[in-house]
Amino acid sequence: MDPTRAFVRSVKRVVVKVGTAVVTRSDGRLALGRLGALCEQLKELNNMDYEVILVTSGAVGLGRQRLRYRRLVNSSFSDLQKPQGDLDGKACAAVGQSSLMALYDIMFSQLDVTSSQLLVNDGFFRDTAFRKQLSDTVNSLLDLRVIPIFNENDAVSTRKAPYEDSSGIFWDNDSLAGLLALELKADLLVLLSDVEGLYSGPPTDPKSKLIHTYVKEKHQREITFGDKSRLGRGGMTAKVNAAVCAAYAGTPVIITSGYATDNIIRVLRGERIGTVFHKDAHLWSSIKEVSAHEMAVSSRDSSRRLQVLNSEERRKILLALADALENHESMIRLENGADVADAEEAGYDKALISRLTLRPEKISSLVRSVRMLANMEEPIGQILKRTELADKLILEKISCPLGVLLVIFESRPDALVQIAALAIRSGNGLLLKGGKEAKRSNAVLHKVISTVIPDTVGSKLIGLLDDVIDLVVPRGSNKLVSQIKDSTKIPVLGHADGICHVYVDKTANIDMAKKIIRDAKTDYPAACNAMETLLVHVDLSRNGGLDELVAELQREGVQLYGGPRASALLNISETHSFHLEYSTLACTVEIVDDVSAAIDHIHHHGRQVWMFDHIRIVKIKSEIIRSAAVFHNASTRFCDGARFGLGAEVGISTSRIHARGPVGVEGLLTNRWILRGSGHVVNGDRGITYTYKDLPIKA
Repeated sequence: MDPTRAFVRSVKRVVVKVGTAVVTRSDGRLALGRLGALCEQLKELNNMDYEVILVTSGAVGLGRQRLRYRRLVNSSFSDLQKPQGDLDGKACAAVGQSSLMALYDIMFSQLDVTSSQLLVNDGFFRDTAFRKQLSDTVNSLLDLRVIPIFNENDAVSTRKAPYEDSSGIFWDNDSLAGLLALELKADLLVLLSDVEGLYSGPPTDPKSKLIHTYVKEKHQREITFGDKSRLGRGGMTAKVNAAVCAAYAGTPVIITSGYATDNIIRVLRGERIGTVFHKDAHLWSSIKEVSAHEMAVSSRDSSRRLQVLNSEERRKILLALADALENHESMIRLENGADVADAEEAGYDKALISRLTLRPEKISSLVRSVRMLANMEEPIGQILKRTELADKLILEKISCPLGVLLVIFESRPDALVQIAALAIRSGNGLLLKGGKEAKRSNAVLHKVISTVIPDTVGSKLIGLLDDVIDLVVPRGSNKLVSQIKDSTKIPVLGHADGICHVYVDKTANIDMAKKIIRDAKTDYPAACNAMETLLVHVDLSRNGGLDELVAELQREGVQLYGGPRASALLNISETHSFHLEYSTLACTVEIVDDVSAAIDHIHHHGRQVWMFDHIRIVKIKSEIIRSAAVFHNASTRFCDGARFGLGAEVGISTSRIHARGPVGVEGLLTNRWILRGSGHVVNGDRGITYTYKDLPIKA
């Protein structure tokens, strides 16, 4: 449990407020999936003996939707030609309240839970007798395990402008939730939003950061709020105001996303999600910042403890990890399935969802990779070179770990396992930060790994830790890699673009070429080693070879785009750029005059490059290709750490220094020099004769 969430252990009564942006979709219709998940969580809390009170918005929006439909049905054609005035807000509220409560009643009834409706206005709370009766009624309902559902009765609100006026004891459902939390002596208020919590700026600004703990003295003047709620009256400003009022009056508050299917449960488990508001938060801030730094330092300490272990001990850790992945496969796939469902609902593209999905065969491949790593030769402490500098003065170059790696990756939860296994084998400490779209998958995989290697793997620490992190490995899109490279002083190992080229020469065997390009494009289109550009010698456009290659791809459903020459000849759409990484069943085709023109094209437009060509030309030309990997008569899909026999990879590097191509254990090692003498001194190089003689590695 996160220390800043320890107070949830004593929570018994909890108020949950769900906003309009959560209960409705972007088109204004109800988000039935999210409402169903909300009801299921509240039922689970009810079963766990929590006292649950719900404050809900959405009635006005639902009523407006229904009345718009009714007005459309009842309108003549001439009526529809006239400007349509806005609907009366009070009428929308009156219609929507009954509809919203009917929906809650149906959903809770299916879960064998009883709910009740309580409509209130701010004027009621000026009456002491009403406040006492309200408390008595709610206590009676909770004793009967009934979930009270509160909403402001907008239909009879006495405000002059009930959707803008901020006068009164409360002025929206956020402030109503805060008021009820205090009035009903709740132990916790959870405000569900359409974002993860409170950010330092507008959530759409990439520079904004999630604030885990709100400290009024620190954050009140620093935060820049974005737009208000797209549908309701509030927005984050209203939530923060309500949270601050409730928290400083004694009821802790957590703002978190209502889009996730289990965030209320996770809040009550003490997980560090969302933003917490607490009257004692100012006392936690400095402690939290120190502990974050200490976690990074402990990762370096862990790497040193790993290095002390012998090869067999680290081998056993990896074998235990492989077993744990197999034993917990059902749990891993369950959490991953939730991530995939959320990604599909959010409208992520198919390529990302493909990379995100942990199918059984992908998990089996991970297990094989981990076991392959376990059985590799010991990488640490290997003598790479021995040189006699002078008589009885021996210099040795020896492999050693880098220290601490910070790995940031997107939408690839399997990358977490590969990277962790490589870190263990290479004796490195590791800090991990995965993409939010794979949050649950990463969490469960990290949990499985942690049970096998206690205190070795850290997570979610990207901050200002330059002094304890030795290498950053961003694994994901070109945008991610570029942003990381531009914003850190730590050495970065990244691949930038992953545009794979295949060149078919005029001397090529066309049947072999068809087989290779089909595999390179269609075996796994979302992978970074899939073909994105096909370059073809001009002679093949004259003898039918190009037509055969194109037909082969089109039979597999590949969408083709052409360069200027190919698009005109093949009558296909012209690509707007040669720098496209499709990651789908699509690729660019272009015609070149010869192999030299192909290489020039690749150097200009590609970062990662593969080449398919006649053997005699390859012998001459492969040496001048500035590529991390060059393939002759073989699919680009072989460019993979596991297929290279590296066991796994942290990524594919196109850098010119350190590691290139698929980066396995060796790419996570550096070297140290050990000089063994017998009283040798320099003394201005007098009295010493340098021999510089290479010696056998094994003395």
